[in-house]
Amino acid sequence: MNPKLMGAVALALSLPLLSVQAQAPRRDALNLSVSANQEVARDVLSLVFSTTKEGADAGAVQAALKQALDAALAEARKAAKPGQVEVQTGNFSLYPRYAPKGGGINGWAGSAELLVEGKDATAIAQLSGRISTLSIARVGWGLSREAREKVEADVAAQAISRFKARAADYSRQFGYGGYTIGEVSVNAQDGGVMPMAAPAMRYKSAALVEEALPVEAGKATVSVTVSGVVQMSK
Repeated sequence: MNPKLMGAVALALSLPLLSVQAQAPRRDALNLSVSANQEVARDVLSLVFSTTKEGADAGAVQAALKQALDAALAEARKAAKPGQVEVQTGNFSLYPRYAPKGGGINGWAGSAELLVEGKDATAIAQLSGRISTLSIARVGWGLSREAREKVEADVAAQAISRFKARAADYSRQFGYGGYTIGEVSVNAQDGGVMPMAAPAMRYKSAALVEEALPVEAGKATVSVTVSGVVQMSK
């Protein structure tokens, strides 16, 4: 057989063995995951106002939705302040209603939403008592980026310190004298938005006094997890 061909065959036969050896896990490798967390007060209040309308004519339903939304927007814009009270429109939809048993379209229905969000919880809560054309659909508290970042660095430092302390402790318990850190990932999370049940719809009249929505922020948990591979050594 040609010497070059024999060498190629030998190399091909050895490749699967080398691949298996490369994939074999090392016995002195330790997978480790450590977390640290800290509570912080939620500082962003979110309110979603909405209304639904029904009628026989699509144009009339759409006009009624627009009128209700325009009135709510006009009131909300009076309180708008950048970063403190942010106002934007949400979902606006119009769809047909169908009669049973394939009777075709027998009317129209639609809905409109207004979103108000910001750090000035007092102003937003008071605004909820002045908007009469929409009702409160959802309420939630969240954590601003500034509040999260303010504590995230400290929490990350705690998690990294714990990771290294656990690596040293576990290495010692397994009978090794030291360790080196391999690939590591650091993941941060906060509590997200905390939804609250919307209050019952309030029917307003001129005789009723405007009433602010009672709100309580509560706390979110900023958590940082450090995960990685520790190579234990003698």
